[in-house]
Amino acid sequence: MGFSATPRDRLRIDSPAEYSGAVSETLESPRVDISDDEIFAAHEGGKLSVGLTAPLDTQRALSLAYTPGVAQVSRAIATDRTLAARYTWANRLVAVVSDGSAVLGLGDIGAAASLPVMEGKCALFKEFGGLNAIPIVLDTKDPDEIVETLIRLRPTYGAVNLEDISAPRCFEIERRVIEALDCPVMHDDQHGTAIVALAALMGASKVLGRDMAAQRVVVSGAGAAGVACTNLLLAMGVSDITVLDSRGIVHSGRDDMNGVKNELSQRTNPDGRTGGLVEALDGADVFLGVSGGLVPEQLIATMAPDAIVFALSNPDPEIHPDAAAKYAAVVATGRSDFPNQINNVLAFPGIFRGALDVGARRITQKMMVAAAEAIHAVASEDLALDRIVPSPLDRRVGDAVAAAVALAADFSG
Repeated sequence: MGFSATPRDRLRIDSPAEYSGAVSETLESPRVDISDDEIFAAHEGGKLSVGLTAPLDTQRALSLAYTPGVAQVSRAIATDRTLAARYTWANRLVAVVSDGSAVLGLGDIGAAASLPVMEGKCALFKEFGGLNAIPIVLDTKDPDEIVETLIRLRPTYGAVNLEDISAPRCFEIERRVIEALDCPVMHDDQHGTAIVALAALMGASKVLGRDMAAQRVVVSGAGAAGVACTNLLLAMGVSDITVLDSRGIVHSGRDDMNGVKNELSQRTNPDGRTGGLVEALDGADVFLGVSGGLVPEQLIATMAPDAIVFALSNPDPEIHPDAAAKYAAVVATGRSDFPNQINNVLAFPGIFRGALDVGARRITQKMMVAAAEAIHAVASEDLALDRIVPSPLDRRVGDAVAAAVALAADFSG
């Protein structure tokens, strides 16, 4: 079932129609030629606006929506705070929160410069999940201040999407925000990427006739996305995973790793490999790149026959898809101008909608797996080597993910 606004949602966030169309066209078009003038024109004045769910064109309507009528609603909520979920927009409002410390491929560009990205994220929530979302950019890198701010703003929103926060701070911030709040919280750079990557690996494994869990996987990148991808693959029974950071294979013999990597080293690399990408890729079945580091095609040639290569860094993948395709059976990127685009928009709108639909207080790993399985189920209807995940514009995906997440939440508590 699709989302429909109700009169109790007095305000909503609208993404202007022309921007909405541009989002769809950009996601769909294999190659988009856009000038700088067009880009800045599309962003002028921002990409979001506040709209009304009921007209205010009469004195009676004004009296109902604002004074004196609104006082009745405020008094009722003051007596019973749970009524805010029914009579305000907060219960279905997602706060998209960033400190601007790890924005796309731009790095630490600060809060103000991250706002266009957060506005775009909110537009995607509206377009593909039917959810209101507001950008909140915080001019601080202090985890204590970020957590405290979100605690104090809690009456305003119903869920938190953490976005573009640098590792390893992102792990602590997400953990603390989850502990502090009684609503769904997810760092999309971690889990959105992991969910869609898992769905893609399900698709690639199925089209190649393989047991996904029996494959040897190399994850290049031990930041937000790499750690989350590894954790989700481990949860799905993929036991032979080798993770690399900028200094080589993550293993228990190293003394230069942070706590997150040390913990990861205890659960990965079962054969005790050391060295770098050369040693890791030799004979591997799957390469999952989320690091931005370049991979020579000669190394892809050393992988197992009919390898799977996911080069997900944007805007420049770790290896050009055409080069990878010389040796790999399935190739995916994060870009829209090549087949098999692994795009987080397949996951986050439906995940949050499903969680909010059933009043879930947490987004659990079971819900994430359910989301990946739902994405895979949609793709499975016409699975192919060049279509292991659905198009980001496939309108079936949001509803399928929301339904699966809602069902998983019912059994997750």
